[in-house]
Amino acid sequence: MTRARARLRRTVSALLSAVLAGGIAASAVATAPAAQADSWRDKEYWLKEAGITKAWEVSKGANVKVAVIDSGVDGSHPDLKGVLAGGHDVSGAGAPDGEKSIGAKPEHGTLVATMLAGRGHPAPKKPSASAKPSQNATATASKALPDGIMGVAPEAQILSVSTWLGSANPGGRSDQDQIPEAVRWAVDNGAKVINISLGSTSPEWPQSWDAAFLYAEQKDVVIVAAAGNRVGGNVQVGAPATIPGVLTVAGLDRNGQASTDSSSQGISIGVAAPAEKLAGGLPGGSYAEWAGTSGATPIVSGVAALIRSKWPEMSAKQVINRIVSTAKDEGVPGKDPLYGFGVLNAEAALKEDVAETKANPLGSIAEWIRVHRRGNFATPAPEPTTAAPAPQATLPKATVPVAVPPSQLDSALPAAVVIGFGALFIAIIAAGAVQLRRAYRASGGGVDEPETGAVTKVDPADRPS
Repeated sequence: MTRARARLRRTVSALLSAVLAGGIAASAVATAPAAQADSWRDKEYWLKEAGITKAWEVSKGANVKVAVIDSGVDGSHPDLKGVLAGGHDVSGAGAPDGEKSIGAKPEHGTLVATMLAGRGHPAPKKPSASAKPSQNATATASKALPDGIMGVAPEAQILSVSTWLGSANPGGRSDQDQIPEAVRWAVDNGAKVINISLGSTSPEWPQSWDAAFLYAEQKDVVIVAAAGNRVGGNVQVGAPATIPGVLTVAGLDRNGQASTDSSSQGISIGVAAPAEKLAGGLPGGSYAEWAGTSGATPIVSGVAALIRSKWPEMSAKQVINRIVSTAKDEGVPGKDPLYGFGVLNAEAALKEDVAETKANPLGSIAEWIRVHRRGNFATPAPEPTTAAPAPQATLPKATVPVAVPPSQLDSALPAAVVIGFGALFIAIIAAGAVQLRRAYRASGGGVDEPETGAVTKVDPADRPS
């Protein structure tokens, strides 16, 4: 490994460890009873505004497993009863089943999981009154949703894959080891959708990740990742949300415009979803308000689960195409670096007729490897045999790339490519900045939260219901 590659590995590792796409400020964490769970469910404005309640008329995500690669998911939370279908720890510091909350932001994974597949919990029985309720009142109560957080795909199941990020891992494993193992484990254990609500401030990813994301693509798994947040240091989209084929999610403010703080920008963004004034569950059974593309991502992952439940045979590229092609165009006409293809419309994604596509509209990691890792995948020599050759697989087997010295041609061409893409990136950033200023002025200033991803309220006792 060259010194340059070694520096890249250290840089990406440090950045990914330091940045989660939305999380919890340790000083704000508190344990509180779930007495106001019904008021917390009322905060889930995105269920109606993003068309999710209408999409439930078609599907609620049954028979679909979604892997949450995060800080661990507390399966004992009342809104996650019966939701977890398995788990695994790749950090060396968590519980074998992935349910122990670990890392610098241990609450992160439970927040994500409740927003994705929370099922709420039965409302407490109120003391009986002397007067009997009317039949209309009884009918209304029977149709009411339960208390607590209702996820976007409340009938889906979660696979919790715990990672240690954001601080020194006592288990000794770096993110470069954890992420590819987490992806492979999720694929091998039946995940049809993988949610990655974490990211880095670097658009580049370690070459060691190539094979794992290629493996997921070959196995027809939808990967949804967070674009990152400006307040968290992500001015531009960072890996793994820059990996071709990944459905990258940008964040919207409460007015449905590109969030000034709780999002970033980049050409890899596929769709935008709510990222401010979110509500989710914390380990131990309490609730919190938070913000960031970490919360926008499970909203989109949940919609992917609804689609995969309705059409089990639909390919991953068709699922992604259905989500982005039905999104409501916003900002600059067409695909842009703030909204991608547009704002998520879950009802349209589940109900509209969508033409099939021959390719993932967000690219292919297999094609990217072929173009950009030239000469880095070793091809073994065929072994002599007298038997008839066995049929070859349609897709190549995922293998770990082999580092080889670049040729003189390789050393000249990438330099020109880097210069060209650098100019293109500067132009995109300038255009995006103009849109951001417009969105910022239109919203009357920034957001209330001083730090994206921080818990701003945890079951406040003095908050009116």
